[in-house]
Amino acid sequence: MKKSLPLIVLACLLPWLVYVFIGQSWVRILDFSLLYLMLSLGLNVVVGYAGLLDLGYIAFFAVGAYSYALLSSPQFGLHWPLLVILPIGALCAGVFGVLLGAPTLRLKGDYLAIVTLGFGEIIRIFLNNLSTPINITNGPQGISEIDPLHVGSFVFNHSSALMGISVPSVIHIYYLFLLAVIVTIVFSYRLEKSRVGRAWMAIREDELAASCVGIHTKRYKLLAFGLGATMGGLSGGLFAGFQEFVSPESFTLMESVMILCMVVLGGMGHIPGVIVGSLLLSVLPELLRESAGWQKSLLGSVWVDPANLRLIMFALALVIMMLLRPEGLIPSSVRKKELHHE
Repeated sequence: MKKSLPLIVLACLLPWLVYVFIGQSWVRILDFSLLYLMLSLGLNVVVGYAGLLDLGYIAFFAVGAYSYALLSSPQFGLHWPLLVILPIGALCAGVFGVLLGAPTLRLKGDYLAIVTLGFGEIIRIFLNNLSTPINITNGPQGISEIDPLHVGSFVFNHSSALMGISVPSVIHIYYLFLLAVIVTIVFSYRLEKSRVGRAWMAIREDELAASCVGIHTKRYKLLAFGLGATMGGLSGGLFAGFQEFVSPESFTLMESVMILCMVVLGGMGHIPGVIVGSLLLSVLPELLRESAGWQKSLLGSVWVDPANLRLIMFALALVIMMLLRPEGLIPSSVRKKELHHE
């Protein structure tokens, strides 16, 4: 706890420093970075701990977001409180996680990845078409006018004044997301050190050996899918309240791939690595948006479209990382030994 105290203090001061020296838009980027961090920690339970390759993780994010949207918008005329909706959305996502895990217990590797990929696309297409004959999700138009994140009379999406100092809404959101991230990190750490965490790691290393020593592999796999999906659903609810709008376009396959890259780049199964990987891959692409200005100042004109340059730089970085440091930026000691046994 003492070692992490300076990091917590820095995390609390960071939005104010960014707001003063860079601008409010970058505080909003930090808000999204914390959301991605929560998603990465949830996927780390499935991929990092249990060793189950999931390419459709964004589907659970979508379930949590739409659960929040349907229960706190004019779509059905419901406006339930935040502390009721978030657990419901997380529970719904957890149920979907178990439903996905149950028929895939015998699948491994590429086959499991293909099935989870298909599940993610099914959820997105389902949400996109669930507007007829009964309009539930409003189809591709999405659901708007969602109630903002609020507890009682305090609305996180609105600015406030504290001792004469104006506090922007993005800073309110930042602290709410930071609290959720800290709770998620503590939960993930306790989970890793528990009997359940050790069982997952045994399954990841050798499922047959784990089964021979008495570990109920099917039960623990379902638990991994369920808990990972629950964390994704919680993130989705916060996302919907933050944006006050959701649509199927926010839950594409590329989002699942990006979250998986965050986990792999940082170091699968290692919480500090996942934190670093998610923050890097959520902030660096935004920095590369400014590449048009760099190209004009250095080359006199824009040679490569900034959107294409972002993808090129991102792909090169991943290839170099996989060649030079396949265990990730901050790997666990066990995984580092596995990949560098010599």
